[in-house]
Amino acid sequence: MKLEVTVIPVTDVERAKEFYRRLGWRLDVTPPWVVQFTPHGSSTSIHFGEGVTTAEPGSARHFLIVSDVVETHEVLLAAGIEVGPLYHGGPDGPVEGPDPERRSYFTRAEFADPDGNTWILQEVTTRLPGRVDADDTSYASISDLASALRRAALAHGEHEKRNGGEYDENWPDWYAEYLVKEQTGEQLPL
Repeated sequence: MKLEVTVIPVTDVERAKEFYRRLGWRLDVTPPWVVQFTPHGSSTSIHFGEGVTTAEPGSARHFLIVSDVVETHEVLLAAGIEVGPLYHGGPDGPVEGPDPERRSYFTRAEFADPDGNTWILQEVTTRLPGRVDADDTSYASISDLASALRRAALAHGEHEKRNGGEYDENWPDWYAEYLVKEQTGEQLPL
């Protein structure tokens, strides 16, 4: 089983369509009674439309996982989306600004659609163990893959230094192992 669609309640279908278009989400072909948008790189879509749900508009709350929350925050602001400030958890509650160490799962920001349905951006670069099967690793976009390759390149540079600074002919295997283990939350190669 896999999650395909989640329904969000809206009061004005045309207004909601315009908002999700501004986010840059793909408008999918559907039967005429439902509207479906899919975020880039996501295998899960949202549905809304007249009579699609009896839930109260504004009651939906969903997470959007991104590999670079600072960049995504800037892109949303540039698109005219009212997005709150970046924040991370501290010992006494939320602290404004990104996590100083940019740890995976820590930095967030929130925005809402015109009906008040809330979307929480959460930066995830390394998954917790057991969250992703090695056979299911993938990247949602060219930007996500490029960011992962940059992290792997930095780590591989340290790997080469530890090994006497010699060229590592097996670098493609090392990168592949690093990329998969980063996504699955396993111990990264040294």
